[in-house]
Amino acid sequence: MNITTRGFLHVTYKLYHHLNILNGEEKSTCLNVFLSIMKYAWKKNGYKAQLRHETIAKDTGLCRATVKTAISKLVKLNIISDIRGRSGKTYIVNDTFLKAENTYDSHNTAISKPQIAKHLASDSQTLATLEETIYINNIGKIVKRLAGDKEKIINELSTLPIEELKADKSNPYYCKLAIEKKEDSGKSYVSPDKILSALSNLKNQRKKANPFYKAKVEYNKRNNLNWKGEPKNDK
Repeated sequence: MNITTRGFLHVTYKLYHHLNILNGEEKSTCLNVFLSIMKYAWKKNGYKAQLRHETIAKDTGLCRATVKTAISKLVKLNIISDIRGRSGKTYIVNDTFLKAENTYDSHNTAISKPQIAKHLASDSQTLATLEETIYINNIGKIVKRLAGDKEKIINELSTLPIEELKADKSNPYYCKLAIEKKEDSGKSYVSPDKILSALSNLKNQRKKANPFYKAKVEYNKRNNLNWKGEPKNDK
């Protein structure tokens, strides 16, 4: 495959808006790294590409540390996924953020140009109807409005119905944390003091039910002895 012959990419604005939860510099960096990955992740390969950080750094002009951070954010936002291999990682692009395209001509050479799809592929009808903006529901509005404040985003999302959180595919990272918080808040906890008190009462009940203990108590009463078995000092 001659990578340099790729004419253009089928990336939608859905990706651009999905990155709005990041600040300007982070968004630009993530877009730069994503485009580098897409340079190698062709549809005929299932939008997969095995790459080293050095390769992406060379393409983008970014340092390896910045590339690594950007990839981590892309993974957390479910834009790409990664699989570790012996000689680098394989990155898989989430095609939710891509416009459907026909497969490139397998006989493509450095001279003949790749056959770019002029029309959407037959399986693209569902993708073609996707909204160009991600902020069309409660979840998207909350994430956008509270961008940069992770705790507030999770707290507010946790007030939404759990079915809505599970159905959302645009903000899986925040929805997962919100679901965990929602499920955790539904649990009831007993204070340690109550537990210790209950255990103490149970121990006393068992002791009082013991026939030897009962006999000892009766003996002490008859002989005017205290619980230690010593004579009481009556005044």
